[in-house]
Amino acid sequence: MNTLISRSIVACLLAATSAAAFGAAAQERTESATSRQDAHLDAAAVAALERMSKALRGLPHFSLTSDASTEVVLQSGQKIELDGQIRYEVEPPRRLFVDIKSDRAHRQLFYDGNTLTLYSPRLKYYASIDDVHASLRELAGTLSTDYGIDLPLVDLFLWGTDAAPANVLTSAIYVGAGTLEGERVDHYAYQQPGADWQVWISPSSFLPQKIVITSLDDPALPKYTARLKWDTTRAIAAARYTFKPPPGSARITLVEIDAVAVQTQEK
Repeated sequence: MNTLISRSIVACLLAATSAAAFGAAAQERTESATSRQDAHLDAAAVAALERMSKALRGLPHFSLTSDASTEVVLQSGQKIELDGQIRYEVEPPRRLFVDIKSDRAHRQLFYDGNTLTLYSPRLKYYASIDDVHASLRELAGTLSTDYGIDLPLVDLFLWGTDAAPANVLTSAIYVGAGTLEGERVDHYAYQQPGADWQVWISPSSFLPQKIVITSLDDPALPKYTARLKWDTTRAIAAARYTFKPPPGSARITLVEIDAVAVQTQEK
């Protein structure tokens, strides 16, 4: 996961204005940004990422909700947009609750610093792993590597760590000032191997308010978009991070990727 922005984020969910007006505004901003792009890596744009990363790492706790959309490319080449909602409740470095909901799936993850539980409210199945004792950054890596589970917006836990070095950037530009839901934001655009991405950052909290990632690994260039709403003041009860099986739920086993591969070979 030694990347500034996680390429797997484009597929992690599964689950406006007129085009003319948007195109005109985008062209105006791009032309303005191009005049500042002589060195490709605008020092101010890189510094903005550093401020954002520091703000994220400095949060003692936070709640976050996000409306997100993922473009899925069919075999025909047609793009299908799938919408979903994400809710995080987090107390770094070792407590996490996440709720991921779409029309096709609903999943929850509980982590109290020791026990990790994945739960499907619709199917009423859950799987728990004890004695994890990992930081949130380490947990994200374990889930992805060992179980093939990618946390949505996982980069929120990686920015500001050595898992997200800025030296992978090939381009960084300031696009311009903008407004999201009546609040002023600064719009930045970045490029790195495998992905083009944009982030809209609050100039007061330095937290990201919107993220757009375009995957370059697929010729169809599928896009992931997330709008973020933060609550950094409300305290979160410790019980939120501990899973209590609801009546009628059944425990199953979460199998590691390597074990699945071995079983497949044996067949």
